[in-house]
This record gives sequence, C-alpha cells and structure tokens, in this order.
Amino acid sequence: MKGIILAGGSATRLHPATLGVSQPLLPVYDKPLVYYPLSVLMLAGVRDVLVVSTPAELPRFRALLRDGSHLGLRVTHRAQTRPGGPAEALLVGADHVGDDQVALIQGDNIFHGTGFRGLLRSAVAELDGCTLFGYGVADPRPYAVAEVDGDGRLVSLEERPAAPRSNRAVTGLYLYDPDVVGIASALAARGIPGITDVNRVYLRRGRARVVDLGRGFAWQDTGTEDALLAAAHYVRTLEHRQGLRVACVEEVALHLGLIDAEQCHRLGAAMPDSGYGRYVRAVAAQARQVSGPPWKSTIS
Repeated sequence: MKGIILAGGSATRLHPATLGVSQPLLPVYDKPLVYYPLSVLMLAGVRDVLVVSTPAELPRFRALLRDGSHLGLRVTHRAQTRPGGPAEALLVGADHVGDDQVALIQGDNIFHGTGFRGLLRSAVAELDGCTLFGYGVADPRPYAVAEVDGDGRLVSLEERPAAPRSNRAVTGLYLYDPDVVGIASALAARGIPGITDVNRVYLRRGRARVVDLGRGFAWQDTGTEDALLAAAHYVRTLEHRQGLRVACVEEVALHLGLIDAEQCHRLGAAMPDSGYGRYVRAVAAQARQVSGPPWKSTIS
C-alpha cells in the first residue's frame, strides 16, 4: 500500500499563523504536525509515502523529512499547484499510486489510541473498495457525516448537513483500492472533485465501509486555532502523565524494525539539546539491552 500526506492548502482559518509556513509544519507541542499523520501511515504498514504540498513549501518538507531513508521509508515530494484538496492530491500522485492500494491522510489530522496499529492493519487487509474512519462528535454539522448499516457498510454520506442522520464524522484518513485514481480522474473531467464525491462513487457501487473509532481513541482536526491548541494540550498531558511520546517517528520506526537501535540513537544524537532528542536516545538505549522492543510505548 502506498501513502499520500496532503500537506498543501492555504489553511486560511489559521491566518496569520500560516501566512509564512504550511500548517503541517507548525509545532503541536514537541514535534511538527506532519509527524502525526506520518506515524499513522507507518503503523498502517505504508513504507512509500508521497508528500503533496505547494511549490513554496516543498523545500521545507524536504529539509524536515528528507527522502525518508533515515526512518526506513521512501518519502518523495510533489507540488500541488492549486488548492484542490484530497481528491486533487490523488491526481497529483497518480503515478505514485500506480496499481497499488493507497492510504490518503490529511496533514492536519491527529489520531491516537490503544490498539490503533492492529485496527489499521485489519482495515488494510480487509480493504475492498473504500474504507473511511468515523468518529462520533457532539456536533457533526461541520463535517462529512456517514450513516452505516449493521455491517459497517456506508448507507449515506452528506457533506455538512443541516440535519445530520448520525453523529459519525468522517475523519481525514481514507483507504482506497487502485480504482480511486480513475474515479478521481473521471470526476475531475467534470470539474474539481471533492473527496466526498470520490467516496460517493464507492457508495453507489456498494464498496464503501466505515471503521468506527470509538471510546479510547482520539481524533483531532487541527484546522482552527482552538483545535490546534487543544491538540497540543492533549499531547502534552498524555506525554507528561505517561512519560511517553506520541507520534515519535523514530520510535515507531524502531518498533516496526525499520531501523535498528544504533540508527535510532544517531537520530536522537542529532538533536542533543531537546527533550525529544533525549527521549529518542533513551528509547535506543533500552532497545540495545534486550532483543525486541523492551520499552513501554504508545505504539500498539
């Protein structure tokens, strides 16, 4: 499965904070926001990731993520010349997807929860068309809202409905079979498609399902200043309470066997003055002591 991180767009709701920098490069407590969606793709088993951003921002993403080899990944970067959203990113990354399945994730979304890795792997293994991830919210009206049957099959999908049929908001994580590029291309011929338009094609074909992120999971859409601050407080509280780091991509790579303890230590040593760097070095030191992951971890 290939991965795409949508890191373009103008994030106008966060102006002026995002006038000079892309939102996924903003810090959420102790790390850049883009680390959170990248860690999700890694946990899902993705090893080949395309970052789609604006021409002006691509050099910054290259400086941060490089080619991904330091994490055991392949990361490439491509420009999205117009803010066309997730569906447009599928077209930009058409040759990246090729004949593979693809996981598309919004660069401003944060996911966290015990057992998330297993849930993702199961969703990938069972993918047949399109899989969305739903999250119950108090007020679903600002979101795309999914209605499902007893088997988790998508029954209806409404964009920002005035009278929602459920409280299940569609999050910014989507899994697709290889048909998605052709679907997005056909829709683009009739205008700029939205991701909900793509998902409705799968709905009409009877090949769309929803995986619910229930109790024990957190989903943060950081598109406003309040949501961005709330996400930072959530991460800080969790990390201080547990002594663990959320979405530490070096730890994820080590846990998954993509890098070894020595490589992990070198990555931490390159950040000698930060608490994040000290944590990476500590994780590497513990991994040296016994075979297999010996440390407590937020990764499950």
